[in-house]
Amino acid sequence: MKRALFPGSFDPITLGHSDIIQRALPLFDEIVIAIGINAEKKYMFSLEQRQQFIEKCFINEPKVKVITYSGLTIDLCKQINAQFILRGLRNPADFEFEKAIAHTNRKLSKIETVFLLTAANTSFISSSIVRDVIRNGGDYTQLVPEAVTL
Repeated sequence: MKRALFPGSFDPITLGHSDIIQRALPLFDEIVIAIGINAEKKYMFSLEQRQQFIEKCFINEPKVKVITYSGLTIDLCKQINAQFILRGLRNPADFEFEKAIAHTNRKLSKIETVFLLTAANTSFISSSIVRDVIRNGGDYTQLVPEAVTL
């Protein structure tokens, strides 16, 4: 079974995340969306809310599972037998950042990272932009899946 882990904070999940997952479905037998827990970060949405948003987005997709984790992503990959880490790239800065992580993960674990470019119509969306729109009372609904509700 080809299993990919798609890690992130998903605070909240965006149309960009959703697009990457949808386009990756034909590539893998299962995609595990792993919501990272980082005690150092301040989240807008609780862990439970983020998990519910994602589960609701993919309720009709049996190939998608949602879990939470803390610690190293490669340790989780080993634990759930994921051979691949899935990551989306929006721009060259994302590539440089993700490339360094991918090389480190490969060196430490032999786990491959698969990069998909975000679609042109979602490449500008990030969770931090969505949070800023929400904080300032803007219309965030054009940036996130319908499952994300306040």
